[in-house]
Amino acid sequence: MSSAPTFSVEFFPPKDEVGETRLWNALDALNEASPDFVSVTYGAGGSSRDRTIRCTTEITSRTGIPTIAHLTCVGSSRVELKNILNQYASSGIKSILALRGDPQGGPRAPWVHTTDGFNHSDELVSLASAEGFEVGVAAFPDGHPASLGNFKQDIDVLLEKERRGATFATTQFFFEAERYFHLVNQLQERGSRLSIYPGVLPITNVSQLKRMAELSGTPIPSKIEDRISSVENNPEKVREIGIDLATSLCRELLDFGVPGIHFYTMNSAKSTLEIVKRIGLRP
Repeated sequence: MSSAPTFSVEFFPPKDEVGETRLWNALDALNEASPDFVSVTYGAGGSSRDRTIRCTTEITSRTGIPTIAHLTCVGSSRVELKNILNQYASSGIKSILALRGDPQGGPRAPWVHTTDGFNHSDELVSLASAEGFEVGVAAFPDGHPASLGNFKQDIDVLLEKERRGATFATTQFFFEAERYFHLVNQLQERGSRLSIYPGVLPITNVSQLKRMAELSGTPIPSKIEDRISSVENNPEKVREIGIDLATSLCRELLDFGVPGIHFYTMNSAKSTLEIVKRIGLRP
């Protein structure tokens, strides 16, 4: 079996027919580079659950690319979550990314308990693992927004999820490789064997980036913010800088020996394909 780093991509479910066309165009283009796996997100508050299920199963049937389905605890009882897992299994999906998920108001809104539901993603890890799925979780190089800087707590949480059956994690996007290195080193010092796939976001839109960074609690280094803000009104320049920044980050990560790189595509292929080519993940 090859030990070469994997190349994977993430999509979000489209909201309308225009968005759906864009997704399939991006997937067709990215499929030329043979990604090792694809993942499909949920919306905040589980708002895109049905679209996620449909898109995930359709990607699997159309392309044959191994697909990881996101699943959150938001708004679903244990019985409903088990039914969704059964739907995924019947569609040939073998891997789940188990997440608590964001409430309807976003990641900083108060959590609302669902009757007979789960309040923490480690419970969902246990359920999905018991149903025979390979289970992944989320990791946060810059710290989870809810942990308020308590990085040890983040490590403890990841270790508990591993104990319950998780075998890999994909990270929130970040901009400083040292944050990823610190996360991995802290886990390994505690005996973890989780494969940690770094999540990389190619910047294509400055206002979108700032909004995502604020919601996720991901700091944007001032030197990066200054550089992209100076060309904010020139989309092509923003995209070029985004490719340069992501390429540099990916090279640092590959030199460290990451198991693979996971790209947040924002349902677009162009930047990701260029970066993958530059760093040699694909010809």
